Amino acid sequence: MRASLEMRWFYSGALPKSIGQWFGSESLGGYLSPPEEREDLYLLIPGCDYLGVKLRGKNLQVKWRQAEFGAMQFGNRWEGKAEKWLKWICADTMAPVSADILATGKWVGVKKKRAQRLYQVSAPGVLMSVPVEAPIPQGCIVEVTQLNINGTASWTLGFEAFGSESFLTESLQTVANWTNKSYQAQKLTTENSFGYPIWLAGKKD
Repeated sequence: MRASLEMRWFYSGALPKSIGQWFGSESLGGYLSPPEEREDLYLLIPGCDYLGVKLRGKNLQVKWRQAEFGAMQFGNRWEGKAEKWLKWICADTMAPVSADILATGKWVGVKKKRAQRLYQVSAPGVLMSVPVEAPIPQGCIVEVTQLNINGTASWTLGFEAFGSESFLTESLQTVANWTNKSYQAQKLTTENSFGYPIWLAGKKD
């Protein structure tokens, strides 16, 4: 089980070129993962926006939203909602989710093209860009992902802080404040800030 503090936005359409260029710029540090393409299966569970169930390859990933926090603002272009999640990765589809919940859901395929950056945070305001696969104890992942469900395109920008639970907020704020300094693209607002379960619920049709 791993705790994380996450902030994410979703928008319809193709990823804006200006955001892709910003994310690929050297101003964000020396390490950028090459774009990764795959398809994940998500379980749509009616009226259950606090639970995320995803099948990635042979692993079932389960996330419970433990807490919701107020809006955070970074610069004059980002305002988002932070959420604390607990995640389990379960081999052989053994999951801490009741059979009743699994039975009420519907599996939906989401195609993704994702690029990531990883920052190690050693103290508030102190960070270092590191390779995405680096085994660091405390830090924050930043990702931009082009999404596609049944031919309909969307995109997301997300932050995921991990490590000591008492330091999650500082990690997210440190990385978001720093990466925001070079961001000049469209404004990202709280109306579009939520986790995958809410986004998927709006795509069920």
